[in-house]
Amino acid sequence: MASVRYFLWIFIVLLLPHNQTSQSLDATWWALGLESSFNQYEALRNPDVLIFGTQQMCTQLPGLSPGQRKLCNLYSDHMGPIGEGAKVGIEECQYQFRDQRWNCSTSDQESVFGRVMRIASREAAFTHAISAAGVINSISRNCREGSLQTCGCSRASRPDDLPKEWIWGGCGDNVEYGYQFSKNFVDIREKDSTPQKGSSESKRIKMNLHNNEAGRRAIYAKTDIQCKCHGVSGSCSLTTCWLQLPPFRVIGSYLKEKYDGASKVRVNKKGKMDIFEKRFNRPSEEDLVYLQQSPNYCLSNEETGSLGTKGRECNKTSIGTDGCDLMCCGRGYNSYRVEVVERCNCKFKWCCYVKCKRCKLTKDVYICK
Repeated sequence: MASVRYFLWIFIVLLLPHNQTSQSLDATWWALGLESSFNQYEALRNPDVLIFGTQQMCTQLPGLSPGQRKLCNLYSDHMGPIGEGAKVGIEECQYQFRDQRWNCSTSDQESVFGRVMRIASREAAFTHAISAAGVINSISRNCREGSLQTCGCSRASRPDDLPKEWIWGGCGDNVEYGYQFSKNFVDIREKDSTPQKGSSESKRIKMNLHNNEAGRRAIYAKTDIQCKCHGVSGSCSLTTCWLQLPPFRVIGSYLKEKYDGASKVRVNKKGKMDIFEKRFNRPSEEDLVYLQQSPNYCLSNEETGSLGTKGRECNKTSIGTDGCDLMCCGRGYNSYRVEVVERCNCKFKWCCYVKCKRCKLTKDVYICK
């Protein structure tokens, strides 16, 4: 079986297009989360894969900086979880912004979110935070599951307020390792650059590093202790506790709140971030920060990378951001009547399944002009 996996590995490497080594200015490791990239690193998840060819594979992976390629060579089995983390970050971004004019669309294969990420806006702040959080989330879980060679269950210290008779030591999510590896892998992309001090690029790097850290701290803020009772006939004679990550939707909602309250900052001559409005508190390491106002997402703009809202579906009756007035930016909308097939008249059958009919329904759909 190992020989079969080995030849599969060689086959994948040989099929990879060899012009991917020259990355564009906008190329980023987020591309590992796209479906088109998933098969390229899936072989790296297998610890039985021989070292031969690993360096070539890491060179071919899309969007990696020089430092990230080195980490790929050293920790090849981590690349699958990193790709999963990027994927869950992209999907969560799209969920949280599904009703916004900017909806986190993946517009190309290299920069993922497109040219709009060149603008140091609050949207860029959110994407950096949710992506960094996705990596720590995925690595931490894979450690607990025993999928990675260099980590295992969490070794977090026993909480002081845990009752003495309760056992601490269930196999928890290894947030400590996930945090450190995420910090090394995600942040090294920014540290690979050596821009001139005081330049716009150096300021953007400070912003990205701050928001990366905010994403990782969101994981820490929401990770909690879980306990389980053990005993005969439902008695709770023994209680075991461990550290457990929350569902990633909780992290996404938490960071969306941080996005809504993000602070516009500037970088002073000393390289420190200052807020524009002195009446507001200085943002903490858990808060999101941005340097530039967001572009107009109403209209398609090739220069800024805005896709516009033409063709987006809207809600005629809503007064929120998904409503046709706001989503269509006052341009109006077209209405269509479509026929959809949905599950209906569902009934529980003993035992144990749900049986549904399929019903045809007529639905009104509103599309922005």
